[in-house]
Amino acid sequence: MDLRSLLAVLTVVVLLQLGFVCSASGNVVFKVQHKFAGRERSLSALKAHDARRHRRILSAVDLPLGGNGHPAEAGDYYVQVDTGSDILWVNCVNCDKCPTKSDLGVKLTLYDPKSSASATRVYCDDEFCAAAYNGVLQGCTKDLPCQYSVVYGDGSATAGFFVRDNLQFERVTGNLQTASANGSVVFGCGAKQSGELGTSSEALDGILGFGQANSSMISQLAAAGKVKKMFAHCLDNVNGGGIFAIGEVVSPKVNTTPMVANQPHYNVVMKEIEVGGNVLELPTDIFQTGDRKGTIIDSGTTLAYLPETVYESMMSKIVAQQSGLKLHTVEEQFMCFQYSGNVDDGFPVVKFHFEGSLTLSVYPHDYLFQIRDDIWCFGWQNSGMQSKDGRDMTLLGDLVLSNKLVLYDIENQAIGWTEYNCSSGIKVRDDSSGSVYSVGAHNVSAASHLMSGRILTFLLLLFAVFHRFS
Repeated sequence: MDLRSLLAVLTVVVLLQLGFVCSASGNVVFKVQHKFAGRERSLSALKAHDARRHRRILSAVDLPLGGNGHPAEAGDYYVQVDTGSDILWVNCVNCDKCPTKSDLGVKLTLYDPKSSASATRVYCDDEFCAAAYNGVLQGCTKDLPCQYSVVYGDGSATAGFFVRDNLQFERVTGNLQTASANGSVVFGCGAKQSGELGTSSEALDGILGFGQANSSMISQLAAAGKVKKMFAHCLDNVNGGGIFAIGEVVSPKVNTTPMVANQPHYNVVMKEIEVGGNVLELPTDIFQTGDRKGTIIDSGTTLAYLPETVYESMMSKIVAQQSGLKLHTVEEQFMCFQYSGNVDDGFPVVKFHFEGSLTLSVYPHDYLFQIRDDIWCFGWQNSGMQSKDGRDMTLLGDLVLSNKLVLYDIENQAIGWTEYNCSSGIKVRDDSSGSVYSVGAHNVSAASHLMSGRILTFLLLLFAVFHRFS
């Protein structure tokens, strides 16, 4: 994998719309683009992105949420998906310390519920509020707004109140065909931000909680009979582009492994690691699950992070096949080396084995990326060098998930994947009619190019939500 390909699958952005009412049902499509479109990225920037993300334990992709609140128009809201939390929120008018500009090169928009004909406030006696707080709040009156407050692991925080409005998107009506559709969703109207959420360095309009709780967007749409509680993504680092879909994928077929119960993230059980056909000799408790332990599947992380014992054992086995290899540290973080041959011929395949006999194969062209003609760097990272909280955690990001269809089946508490050509599209089933539709991939913009040794990449993906008819 060269640096251009690595950046192409780093993060993506999706288009949604609020406040414009239409009656529709069926399969739904959102527009997706690369988060860092138009920005120069270095090796250290990749690591910094992951570090910020891990402090919040963010997963999945970055999306634009559309809709400026006007009853006859739709604007864009750029929000970051976080599978470690469950609330969708956007910055609202009169917000205290909300960012007004973003260094990501996107236009920030403040949502105004008063300007939306379909928006209504959610009060503390609302069923949603009672479910979110496990009961009606003490002192609740019918005119008291239902408030929210979220504090992330990096110390940043957001607070405000809940509103209900229409989420607009494009529904799939047939093979590669779409039409307008919408669904009603409860989300947070941000009134105050603090920490990194108020800075402009990577500012977006909000965060989309894509977790498993009833308050998440996918759970709300599933409860309304709109979608199945499952999603999948396929990121193509060869041709560029890919797919992000909510609903039942019928082709390609995917084998799965059980998700660890009662975890805030998408956590699975790893059994062993194989390098070049040899199983690593590791402590028996190294892959135990629990708080700050276990294996997290996270497509929003760029690289792959392993506990120190695992990292050192794996790297030792990998480089053993090249006895004369001289490793150098680049940007104080990456282990790099000079190599002129075919990396797939000179380095071993790494295989992760999971509960349920599911295997994740990672090839040398996946875990090695090229920064110059004959200079390669390892994408494996030592979790022990990150922070005390994450030192025992295995976190598998885009480095190992690219060129695979990855399925998150929340309904059946399972995660799976299969190697796949992500530019070829997938097939999905309509839950009501039983019809199977083809969904194609979006392509990376031709604007990708090299500048001063760094890459500017525009990634467009297809985000399809497969509706269920009532």
